[in-house]
Amino acid sequence: MNKMLDPQKMIAGVSLIPESAPFDPEQRAWLNGFFAGMTGIEEMMAQAGSVGGANGIVVAEPEVEEDFPWHDDGLMIDERMELAEDRPYERKLMAAMAQLDCGSCGYECQTYAEAIANGSEANLTLCSPGGKETAKMVKKLVKLGGSSGGTTTAPAKAAATGVTRNNPFTAKLIKSEKLTGEASNKDVRHVEIDLTGSGINYEVGDSLGLYPTNCEELVAQVLSHCECDDEAAAKKRLLTYDLATVNEELCELVQSKATDSLEIERVTNLIDDDDQLDELDVLDFLQMFDSCSITVDQLINTLNELNPRLYSIASSLNAHPDQVHLTVGKVTYQKNDRLRKGVASTLLADRVSGGSPLNVFVQKSHGFTVPVDDSLPMIMVGPGTGIAPFLSFLQEREVRKASGKNWLFFGDQKSETDFLYQQQLEQWQADGVLNELDTAFSRDQEQKIYVQDRMREKSAQLFSWLETGGSFYVCGDASRMAKDVDKALHEIVEKEGKLSAAAAKEYVKNLKDTKRYCRDVY
Repeated sequence: MNKMLDPQKMIAGVSLIPESAPFDPEQRAWLNGFFAGMTGIEEMMAQAGSVGGANGIVVAEPEVEEDFPWHDDGLMIDERMELAEDRPYERKLMAAMAQLDCGSCGYECQTYAEAIANGSEANLTLCSPGGKETAKMVKKLVKLGGSSGGTTTAPAKAAATGVTRNNPFTAKLIKSEKLTGEASNKDVRHVEIDLTGSGINYEVGDSLGLYPTNCEELVAQVLSHCECDDEAAAKKRLLTYDLATVNEELCELVQSKATDSLEIERVTNLIDDDDQLDELDVLDFLQMFDSCSITVDQLINTLNELNPRLYSIASSLNAHPDQVHLTVGKVTYQKNDRLRKGVASTLLADRVSGGSPLNVFVQKSHGFTVPVDDSLPMIMVGPGTGIAPFLSFLQEREVRKASGKNWLFFGDQKSETDFLYQQQLEQWQADGVLNELDTAFSRDQEQKIYVQDRMREKSAQLFSWLETGGSFYVCGDASRMAKDVDKALHEIVEKEGKLSAAAAKEYVKNLKDTKRYCRDVY
């Protein structure tokens, strides 16, 4: 027997495997090394001469986990960039992202940044929650010093198998019904799409990616400022390009083609004026330069293709086989004396009818889904169109006959016109699927009331649900609602748990770490 393998001698009197265990000395020594590595006493073992050496036992050094202090959606972008100031290029890119890991770009914040850095992703504008401030910072970083970002040719992508972001399925619209009343300030639609023949299998909590097309009226107006030989072909091409963003490449094109000295000076000043460019779309911009003559091909060479729009799925595939449902708010607004239209929302509300083709794919969620254990409770906060994923959650729990309790906080402007899915929610209440429903209609009374106010009113009950293993979900606006709800949650935990602010913060962090506090925000 090799006495050097005796575990008592191996770690200077410390043995993790008792002598009575049914192992021979060599097995006991190996197990001691294995469990020592798991329990953090490698240093003690190394001091006893057990790591490496003649006995042949090696305990691997634990990997140091990289910290990302900027990975906090509560920080402003300048704060995030400061925290990443001394980090490598790809980490600076990560800090520029919105830090939501929402998946709307097809990645998480870290992997999107790494894809830009290594050249496998050329599109720098995929972070929709980060908006223009993220896009500007990413472009700045790429321009300043990415060793490969923005300059390396992306590797050829393998042929797609199945439905993916790069290989969408051509589905058909079933219907687009208006949910809001005529007197509402909003136009919210319930959209149903036929997936027959797609082979798509989505889970509740996933999102549907939709490739939109531009309004033909806008395309025609843009074309009126370009030279083209085949107007019909040019219109078809421009339908799929981003006409909402004026980039540096377009500025430089106009600068090179303009013949009027005042216009040349104007576009030269605009190139470095991001704030003013942000106020313009392609049509606004072209209207400013009458002396400029450009072709459709030259224009298109400066534009990015339209990014897909992602919508939280509002249905369970188990409840609605071969279908996917969405809850979509139509976006329109006045700007620079023109009506602007959300490219995807107005497509679904106004520009397609039953049977129309729609190119779609599924974006998987990052843990935003119903609890694995059907007996555990769910608390859902989804004002406005944020109710969408919770319709899918409740459908799924109903189909599975889940015993866990369900609680929904829903809010909007007016109960009379904006109570989305009221009939369905009340039916679920009657059937016992929805155990608690708290609503907050901000304009039903003089003092505005929001979902976070309703949470505070029910703070004791809400905390008791968390204490019995409940999960907490939020869907909707990231900039205001989600932050207000997060603040209320911390206050409730601190108050009802009789905890310090620091302990309440740790409690909420643990909810996040164990996937019991999940957000789908944008």
